[in-house]
Amino acid sequence: MTSSAHGLLAASISKGSGDPDDPAAVQAMQMVINLPKQDPPARNTMLVCAAQAVALVCLDERAGREGFWRERLEAWYSRRIRKVARRARNKAWEDVQALPGITVGCVRAFVPCAVSEVPHEVAKLQIRGTDLPADTHPPLLDDTAPTIVVDASLEMTAGKAAAQVGHASMLYAAARPEEEVREWVATGCPLNVRDVDADVFAACAADPRAVPVRDAGFTEVAPGSTTVLTLPPGVFAARDSSRG
Repeated sequence: MTSSAHGLLAASISKGSGDPDDPAAVQAMQMVINLPKQDPPARNTMLVCAAQAVALVCLDERAGREGFWRERLEAWYSRRIRKVARRARNKAWEDVQALPGITVGCVRAFVPCAVSEVPHEVAKLQIRGTDLPADTHPPLLDDTAPTIVVDASLEMTAGKAAAQVGHASMLYAAARPEEEVREWVATGCPLNVRDVDADVFAACAADPRAVPVRDAGFTEVAPGSTTVLTLPPGVFAARDSSRG
């Protein structure tokens, strides 16, 4: 990652305007989730991968120099930040790996583009059917990594939640010092994701260190809903321990 990749994100993420007048020119980041019929990923695993993949696209060293990657991100940052999650399996999953983007585990996030320019290999994939059951036993928390907290009471599908945690990782990176983010990227953007009930989410949202994501409300949730938030390393783990 170069300093200008983080600088571009930090300077642009909160300044985007609304959508362009031409619907075909609406900018969006496409995300594809590998959901095989047999042995699909756990919901928590998928959400971690989604958040990491989006952050790595935004903070890739190619965003720090002139060219295709930076130009696409600049166009996306300048408008309402939109993401579209789709599902794939087998050959369809293999086919999208050649398109510009970054894969982390079961999720590939692509360099953003206008909705009229989405490659056929992605555009043909279904948006519906991205749901996964809640995890009964999520992995242990890494208290050295930030935690993205999801409001489970909103009952978001896995695809919707993937887009929200992707936005959360972007906002978190934009809010943190450059050197800290550089080190975070160098280690693959480690993070935790936790689905919590409304009361716990409200308590986390009251923490002044929380970085919230408020949704525009185009799908699944009401406009202005705070869907997810990110807490710095150790904060959620300490809170979880004190509740126990």
